[in-house]
Amino acid sequence: MPIITLTSDFGNKDFRVPAMKGKILSLNIGGRLIDISHEIDAYNLIEASYIVRNTYKSFPKGSIHIIAVDSFYNKNRKCILYEADGHYFLAADNGLLSLIFFDIIPTNIFEITFKNRFEQDDKFTTIDLFAETAAHLQKGGLPEIIGRKLSNPKELSFPRPTFSSGKIVGEFMYIDHFGNVVSNISKTIFTKKMVNYDSFSIQFRNQALTKIYNTRTGVVADWDNEKEYLGKAAAIFNEFDLLELTIYKGNINNGAKTLFGLNIGDKIFIQFSNNL
Repeated sequence: MPIITLTSDFGNKDFRVPAMKGKILSLNIGGRLIDISHEIDAYNLIEASYIVRNTYKSFPKGSIHIIAVDSFYNKNRKCILYEADGHYFLAADNGLLSLIFFDIIPTNIFEITFKNRFEQDDKFTTIDLFAETAAHLQKGGLPEIIGRKLSNPKELSFPRPTFSSGKIVGEFMYIDHFGNVVSNISKTIFTKKMVNYDSFSIQFRNQALTKIYNTRTGVVADWDNEKEYLGKAAAIFNEFDLLELTIYKGNINNGAKTLFGLNIGDKIFIQFSNNL
């Protein structure tokens, strides 16, 4: 039986997450549910896309992913189902799924229509649509039964780095549990540009770094004296080959976000140069 994963901006304090789980299990008592995260910043589509994009591939093909971010019901906004890369994805038609699949063409896109118009405007989308749709798919139901093909879902543009005059201009798009700050500059872009230059400088705020490490622990040159490296700043290409600023063994209180005063949307630059 396929797994259903749950991602939301609901947090874990309120009733919404357990209500969603209870609804799914009431429809399919033997269903398997896995939480991805319920700590997405409220309405933050880029953060949600980063987490889901880098998580769903670890699940078996055929898994069903509910992404309840910026998903509160509005009679003028559709709820949609993507069939993409061998998985199903349920979300509001707010552009989120286009951010996850900016480089993958979905196999099918459906508007969820089996409850085409709620009787009231205060319905809970995740329970009344997503949970029932996910349970239907988990039990082997076809998407065509609960939806109709959709050709024009809302699309958003994923922030892309630019290159001009020997400089890559990117921006920070995600801050993790350890206070590490992830940019939208990929290893592929960096490597492609670096072949024409001898050196580079990573610039952000009033700071600069001139080396990129291969791992989070790469800053430690002497493991017998590891404590000497605590708090050392470094740039790395993370697990998803995105340029990330990190503090060795930092956390959300003393990591790169806090020590450098960085926020989502702040700019990061890579200035290339040639030695004379």
